[in-house]
Amino acid sequence: MDNVLQHFRKDEAPFIAQVESDIETAAGEYRPILTNFLDPRQVYIIETLVNQADGVKLFTFGGVASAERKRALIAPDYFEPQPEDYELAALEINYPQRFAELDHSHILGTLANAGIERNLFGDIVSDGTRWQVIVAASMSSWVQTNIDKIGRIGVRFEPIDLDQLVTPTNDWEALQLTIPSLRIDAVVAHVFNISRTRAKSLIEHDMVRLNFAVIARPDVEVDVRDILSVRGFGRLRIQAVLGTTKKDKLRVTVDVIHK
Repeated sequence: MDNVLQHFRKDEAPFIAQVESDIETAAGEYRPILTNFLDPRQVYIIETLVNQADGVKLFTFGGVASAERKRALIAPDYFEPQPEDYELAALEINYPQRFAELDHSHILGTLANAGIERNLFGDIVSDGTRWQVIVAASMSSWVQTNIDKIGRIGVRFEPIDLDQLVTPTNDWEALQLTIPSLRIDAVVAHVFNISRTRAKSLIEHDMVRLNFAVIARPDVEVDVRDILSVRGFGRLRIQAVLGTTKKDKLRVTVDVIHK
């Protein structure tokens, strides 16, 4: 495991240990292992580990083709998954569209404040008017029964089939950048065109999230598939590190959403 860990951050070690255990179970007991919802960085880690293992394959699905958060099946190499194997449920939010507006952050906040762990629900998708949430099937009834407001707006979560999910609007802009390092403060400063000092301040005041968790250290380095959310500025995800320039700067590709 030590050889594996050197390629990842120290804080990812517990997740890696769990994945290695799941791979061993899938291979040894000849049965698929289903994860909870994973962020893109976690999917990348699982892909890396499964590709190094014998006798198992990886399948992922998040309800829609463009899903950011997905559940994964680590399975024997003869296994062919069906949609129901991922144990997903889709819920549409019924709300008074003529008199109220919903947005991603308020829906996410409502689900999180209701005590639902982040790994039990996936993407929140919208076509601009309709809003839908993908959850673990085990949570569907609970959400329908217990959540009836988003902020001050009365809502109902109503079950729909997965094939009724809307095609989400895509606001990501692909960019290729040259940056001094992969430190979070450097990446945030460069992508959102602010000073390094201001980027550090945002991080130290809990206004930056790394893979949906608050990160308070500006010196942490990001890596492929990491997602950064910066309150008031937008989101970015690291797609690839392409190499270094003659001046030892890094060439990276990122996707960005500006607020």
